[in-house]
Amino acid sequence: MSNPISKENIAVVQRKLLFPFIMITSLFFLWGIANDLTNPMVSAFKKVMPELSNFEAALVQLAFYGGYATMAIPAALFIRRFSYKKGILLGLGLYATGALLFYPAAAYETFAFFLASLYILTFGLAFLETTANPFILSMGDPKTATQRLNLSQAFNPMGSLLGMLVAQVFVIQALRSDDYDNKTYQTLDIIEKAAIRENDLNIISFPYVALAVLVLIIFVIIAFTKFPTIKESAKMPLIDAFIKLKSNKRYREGVMAQAFYVGAQIMCWTFIFQYVDEMNLSRDEGSQLTATWYNMAAMLLFLIGRWLCTYLLKFFKPAKLMLRFAVVGVLCCLGAVLLPGILGLYALVGISVCMSLMFPTIYGIALNGMGDEAKLGSAGLVMAIVGGALMPPLQASILDWGGEGFADLQFFGYIPEVRLSFLLPALCLGVVAIYSYRSINIKV
Repeated sequence: MSNPISKENIAVVQRKLLFPFIMITSLFFLWGIANDLTNPMVSAFKKVMPELSNFEAALVQLAFYGGYATMAIPAALFIRRFSYKKGILLGLGLYATGALLFYPAAAYETFAFFLASLYILTFGLAFLETTANPFILSMGDPKTATQRLNLSQAFNPMGSLLGMLVAQVFVIQALRSDDYDNKTYQTLDIIEKAAIRENDLNIISFPYVALAVLVLIIFVIIAFTKFPTIKESAKMPLIDAFIKLKSNKRYREGVMAQAFYVGAQIMCWTFIFQYVDEMNLSRDEGSQLTATWYNMAAMLLFLIGRWLCTYLLKFFKPAKLMLRFAVVGVLCCLGAVLLPGILGLYALVGISVCMSLMFPTIYGIALNGMGDEAKLGSAGLVMAIVGGALMPPLQASILDWGGEGFADLQFFGYIPEVRLSFLLPALCLGVVAIYSYRSINIKV
């Protein structure tokens, strides 16, 4: 049993900081919308622009994660030179600019234009993530910093759920291209194809333009909001700051743990669709499962887990609580591999509860006690999001071992490739468990 941490007399958010805290927390909601609005666009662009190869359509994700990887360090240098507030305003401006560029991209019907728009949009997201996370950590007592970040991060999956809903209802279901199979589509004349293409590209662009309007409203409110002045230690030279970060074992290992965590998250939320498709092969037409609903159930559990962990962190040390969740997460991954039928799917959905506290908790542990250098340190943790781009192709390669299907090979007589592939998320969460264990007794 963990030794409880008494925090009853320490406010997670002071009353005088409540409105600034709410405004910064709204940013977590905003980038959650963008993340899960964009995920289905690989499939959407392939349907609307059938001339694209699967590789070309997948450049949507490369542009998305590429924006994070490109802009995280410049964002950290910017807020180190200026302030958190200016970094947030610049991030919102880039976010809105990228989203608004979807309108001319649809007018010109150019896929590269869409990719450039998305790339600029994620410049803004990189600024927001690099800025908002350490800002939230600094807005109150250090003893409640990780709890405070978990509270703010709890609004991120709420944005993700909205993004999923908008993508499914207002984009995927509304695409006229989806009404035709490839053979039927090829029989249409040029004018009909052009009309469908124009209609569908406008459908894709509309949610982004609407999102840009919302972002600009938040921009104006934050511009006129007075934020607290964060007491900062004297800034060391930039080279010395990099050397200090590199020599900080807790931070260095935290960046690695974050990359593995994000990889596990994206793998579990991406390949649940293939997992369900494999299950449906042995089910009759009337009992087919819909992967989208299980994916949304996973996100709801993720949201519930965030709120639950925000409460539990009043009583448990962050590293000890994360260790327990990581171990259970590994067991759930093994359940997704080994358990038959619907039980394996339930285990896969359950992984999301275990992952719910990991991103903000790794963030809080890795940056604990850094002071002003947390601005620069935040960049490495944001760049670690690229783990979500590197890990899924490895899992996909396991699915390809036996051929194009998901069950071309059977391991131990009953485990198809798609189930076996969830050993990779288990490995990733194992890395998080090791980091949690090593962080329990590390002194700042």
